[in-house]
Amino acid sequence: MLAAKEDSRTRLGCCVIEHTEAVEDYLKTIFALSTRGGPVTTSVVAGELGVAPPTVSAMLKRFETHDLVRRSEDHQIALTAHGTRHALGVVRRHRLVEVFLVEVLGVPWDEVHAEAEVLEHAISARLEERIDAFLGHPTRDPHGDPIPPRSGQHVEDWASPLADAPPGSRFRVERVSDRDDALLRHLAELGVRPGAVLGVAEWAPFGGPLWVEIDGRKQPLGSGLVQAVHGRTI
Repeated sequence: MLAAKEDSRTRLGCCVIEHTEAVEDYLKTIFALSTRGGPVTTSVVAGELGVAPPTVSAMLKRFETHDLVRRSEDHQIALTAHGTRHALGVVRRHRLVEVFLVEVLGVPWDEVHAEAEVLEHAISARLEERIDAFLGHPTRDPHGDPIPPRSGQHVEDWASPLADAPPGSRFRVERVSDRDDALLRHLAELGVRPGAVLGVAEWAPFGGPLWVEIDGRKQPLGSGLVQAVHGRTI
């Protein structure tokens, strides 16, 4: 375990800053927030990590010193190319671990995120590559999130939400938000996973649910569900 932690802190030797679990969590959180399209500010990062804003400010000052982030005049936070490279390394390990837990150990997809949050900091670069090879170099995790390559370009694509699919269309699920365990359990019970094809029937009136057809069965999906499921009409 000690060797794994040492490796995780020095796997990219371009920084003087020590790559502790906290540093990696901050980088991954800023990356995730930046892909959702909303503001990335000190208070938003603090809310995501469950820490006080002054704690975030102190970490961001360290990051700026080491060219990991930049802050604009309107207080928006963005990763530099250097910071993005480190963040993608954490994201890659996290998503590979999720695939391993689901496909090899049979862990339900609503439980793997929390487990991967711990393991992403502990595995060595060598073990990471062994897991990748053993799994056949997967490109997406169980929730449909793209797995960054070891090198080269990475596209963190979010297709349209199911909420935008027109009635009468067919919708192929590509990606599902993993932020809510209960939501994932419910979608699994319904058979809504990446690769599933849904028939979009109609919205119920007066702000009601969206009715979809799944495996020949009609099911109502509320607003939270149809915003969490992403894909494309076919």
